[in-house]
Amino acid sequence: MTNELTCNQVIALMSFYVEDKLNSRLKEYVDEHLRHCPGCREVYMQSQKIANHIMSLTNYNDQTDSYHTKQYEDFKNNLSAYIDNELTENESVRIKKIAITNPLARKDLEDMYTFKKLLHSSFEKTRTEWKNDYSKLIINKLNKNPEKIQMDPFYKLIGAFTALVSLIIFGFLATLYF
Repeated sequence: MTNELTCNQVIALMSFYVEDKLNSRLKEYVDEHLRHCPGCREVYMQSQKIANHIMSLTNYNDQTDSYHTKQYEDFKNNLSAYIDNELTENESVRIKKIAITNPLARKDLEDMYTFKKLLHSSFEKTRTEWKNDYSKLIINKLNKNPEKIQMDPFYKLIGAFTALVSLIIFGFLATLYF
């Protein structure tokens, strides 16, 4: 591996980097890339912010936080389905009401939309940076050059052997009768 990572590689490693789960050598490569790439640095800062928020949510004390309720737990359990429009209309309305009335839920919803937007923009950036769609190139190449039927080498050898034996027999017969 070279010392330079591409943006795609850094984005793929970002969650491990944020959680400090990379080996020291790979961490140095990502650090180096983040020093020189403002786009990836922005993705890192957003990922770090979201990770810190999630960690702060797990550290809440239920007794001191008046917004940490059964409704909020229900909201957290259905948040991903809500973001992906997988809930029924009644369930979606219930989740919206919780998000309006509970500041924690509203913050979580905002963070999820920010994270979704960040992932989408990273994907779009990656997709537009790809100069070649290799699957299209391969399909075009296959369509332009239909496969030639190749004969098995064993059959070629049998054919050559048969021709050689035929010539020997024909030569032998020719010397006998002429």
